[in-house]
Amino acid sequence: MTFQIYATCVIPISAFFASSLWFGNTAYLHISVAFIQMLKALMPVATFVMAVICGTDKLRWDVFLNMLLVSVGVVISSYGEIHFNVIGTVYQVTGIFAEALRLVLTQVLLQKKGLTLNPITSLYYIAPCSFLFLFVPWCLLEKPGMEVSQIQFNFWIFFSNALCALALNFSIFLVIGRTGAVTIRVAGVLKDWILIALSTIIFPDSVITGLNVIGYGIALVGVVMYNYLKVKEVRASNQLPAESIPERIAKNWKMGKK
Repeated sequence: MTFQIYATCVIPISAFFASSLWFGNTAYLHISVAFIQMLKALMPVATFVMAVICGTDKLRWDVFLNMLLVSVGVVISSYGEIHFNVIGTVYQVTGIFAEALRLVLTQVLLQKKGLTLNPITSLYYIAPCSFLFLFVPWCLLEKPGMEVSQIQFNFWIFFSNALCALALNFSIFLVIGRTGAVTIRVAGVLKDWILIALSTIIFPDSVITGLNVIGYGIALVGVVMYNYLKVKEVRASNQLPAESIPERIAKNWKMGKK
């Protein structure tokens, strides 16, 4: 990790990582937890759009139709939201696109330079720089008469959240290494449903309508179909063509005979 790579790769990725954290967490002040989980179904759409713009993925009609299905589902969920808030929705969608751009930039900037960083090593380089970037919105939005004593800060809540976030990154790294990325996708879908159900129990003001469920169900169908296409594409790229196997066997037999 040279200074040039850090300045040209890590700093831009850290900036979008901090933007994703700030916009995503600010959205919780305006919209409910359940609705945020429904909006997070737009993550594959944002990643696909950014990948096509940056040239890391090609525009395919089958994937485009899946993304359209996901978008229609999210629109239906938004239309069925009782406590719809434009500001919170804009915050959340902006955070989703910032996260998608961070993922694409990680692939474009780091992998093209030959750096293969696992999630733990990525946190080692990106987290300190993102920590500095998070001070930018704090300094811009700080009120002149605000005192530190007016800020409600609970150390144990902050510390427990930090431990959960660190444990999440470790678990993702371990699960991908043992079972693969498909398990992560399935677990993510189950996690979203569990969060939506728990939010309605813990927060009585969070009401889910029939349109919310129908729209989110449509979006999940599109996400599952997209994941299936991506897994199928990866497996096809890793397997050898059927015609090359006999040719390789014949070539090895001739070499052995010689």
